[in-house]
Amino acid sequence: MGSVLIGLVPALGWGLQGIVMQKVGGTAANRQMGIVLAALVSGVVVALLVPIRWTPTLVAAAAVNGIPWSLAQVLQIKSFDCLGVARTMPLTTGMQLIMTSIIGALCFGEWPHAWQVVLGSVGIAVLVAGTVLVAYREDAPDAGRATGAAFRRGVAITALSAALYVAYGTAARLFSVDSFQIILPQALFMFAATLAISLLAGGKSAGGATGSISSAFGKKSWQNMLTGLVWSVSNITLLFSNQLNGVTVAATLASMNIIVSTLGGLFILHERKTPRELRFVIAGMALVAAGGIAIGVTKL
Repeated sequence: MGSVLIGLVPALGWGLQGIVMQKVGGTAANRQMGIVLAALVSGVVVALLVPIRWTPTLVAAAAVNGIPWSLAQVLQIKSFDCLGVARTMPLTTGMQLIMTSIIGALCFGEWPHAWQVVLGSVGIAVLVAGTVLVAYREDAPDAGRATGAAFRRGVAITALSAALYVAYGTAARLFSVDSFQIILPQALFMFAATLAISLLAGGKSAGGATGSISSAFGKKSWQNMLTGLVWSVSNITLLFSNQLNGVTVAATLASMNIIVSTLGGLFILHERKTPRELRFVIAGMALVAAGGIAIGVTKL
């Protein structure tokens, strides 16, 4: 029971992350940098407790993890602005679980038995159905809702972000490095990649406001370290969960963040949905959770 409770901490943290981020506000650069700065601080603390043994393999693993994460995170921030937290989080969670399960089965042989293939395939089918329901948008224009173009752009951005998160998560399996060794090196690559993104984007926010790279270190960036603290606690706790529960079960438990993020988006951020859309989002959220649990069972 204790290992399950530890595994649910990332679900709570990542579910709250998007809500805290939207409440604090700021440009995409502010929100991204706030998370990265907190990740650097947590990385230094962990490195003091677990001294780093620098090797070329560790540096390569950190780059493969940190750079895709930075790209995925900034895209997810933009998808929050296009779709809202209540729709983005179930959508990205479903997409990631689908991609990760397929890659795990085909590339890493995680489903060697027939029953695992059957149950896993059913889980993927349920995830697809849940993702489709979450992505449903009723043709009812409203001043407080995204336009059709913004909605389609948000779904496309979410899909690309999910693919990059999967690359970040699965690429680490190519390297045999200790999870706690990689935290600070990964944070350094996240910081460098975020600076590069801020420079290339010219400091643009999702809403179109412009600025310079210095805007990435503005007041809102420091305030968004609260978001980064939530992310860092969830990230470190996930490492413990991976060791206690196994990678697939740990990821499945963490995916329950959709319950927190969806309800928070609806009731805390007051994101607008038509009654029909609300029913679809709640039903889709339930299916994504059920599909994730089914896939998790394949590794028990």
